[in-house]
Order: sequence, then structure tokens, then C-alpha cells
Amino acid sequence: MGRARVTFHEIPIPHAPQGRGYIMTKSRLEPQTGTAFELKAGQTLRVIDIQGEQVADLTAFARADTTEWLSSGRSIDYANTIYLTTGHILYSNRSRPMLTIVADDVGRHDFLLTPCSRETFEIIYKNTDYHPSCFENLWRNLAAFGIPPDAIPTTLNIFMNVRVGTDGTLKILPPPSKAGDAITLRAEMDLVVGLTACSAELSNNGSFKPIGYEISDR
Repeated sequence: MGRARVTFHEIPIPHAPQGRGYIMTKSRLEPQTGTAFELKAGQTLRVIDIQGEQVADLTAFARADTTEWLSSGRSIDYANTIYLTTGHILYSNRSRPMLTIVADDVGRHDFLLTPCSRETFEIIYKNTDYHPSCFENLWRNLAAFGIPPDAIPTTLNIFMNVRVGTDGTLKILPPPSKAGDAITLRAEMDLVVGLTACSAELSNNGSFKPIGYEISDR
């Protein structure tokens, strides 16, 4: 397996009021890359689609005990919807609030499908050559926090447009996000967060673009 590309720019901006609290970190993930970082309770994470039609995979773990992780099943169960948006709480596998969606320009994200992996491209795309993947970008970056690959759960696939047919079949459509659209999540506990600019052609309408993110103190 080749090395994941991990290319991003991190620019600390202390005491810079932007109308959403004070932006502490403003960063950009280059196409098909990922990162991992700590997010303190009460801080907000704003994920921005810089150019439009680009998915970002997000996962999270409790900083105090990384065997507690973001659970799609519990989050969907408690919200009683697969389309999570402003006001919805994202829960851990232990049914504790991890993140709350406090703002959402798009209102359509996927929490059903796993992060793309080498096997995704072999099985779905019939591609046996090396291909960057969200799974690899996540595990390589989360390793710095002691989180192994097998611990990575189903991700919140921000801006991903998955439609469920009446017969239960899934259809991946172009992301509805436009340039500058964003989602903001507030941490409800101290977290380790993994984030990618998705590497799957179907998810991103056939092209790969950057993702921006900002960490604010409130």
C-alpha cells in the first residue's frame, strides 16, 4: 500500500473575531488528503466546501478514552432520521453527546456509508491500482493518537448526497453543496477528530477538490 498524502496548511489566528467566535485555527486540506486534531469541549469546527461538490469524511473519538467513538447507528436512531442537520446531536457508541450541529448551509449529509478504502476501489470501481482513500488518510493521521485502523467507524460524510429508493437501493448523486457552503459542529466533550477531503470519484461528481476547516473557541 502506498503512503497517504497528508497535505494541509494550518494557520493559527489568535483573537480574530469573525462573527462565529474567535477563529483559533484556519486550515485547508488539499484534494484526497486528511488530518487529525484535538477539539476541546465547547469549541466549534466549521467544515467548508471551498469550490463546491466536494465531500469531507469526519469521525471522532473521546480524547479521554478512544474506545468511545462517533456512532452513526445511535445518532440516526435517536434523531429518527438519516438526514442529520442543524440542531441534531451526534452520539457516541456509549450514547453520550459528542457533537451538535449548530449551523448547516446544505442540510444533506450521509451517515450510512463507510469511508472509501482500497477495497472500495477494487470492488466498486474495479481498480486494482493504488488509489488514495479516506480510510487510509484517516488511519495514518489518527495513528498519532493511538487509534488503530480497525477502530475507525462509519464516518459522517459531510455534503455527500445519498438517496434511498423505495426498494432500499442507494444512489449516490452529486453533492448539493456550492462554493463556500459550510457545516458547523460544536464539541460536547474533548475529542480527537479525523477529517478528509474525500477521494472517491462517485461521491464528488467525478473530480477532487480541497476542503477548508476552522476551529473556533465558541
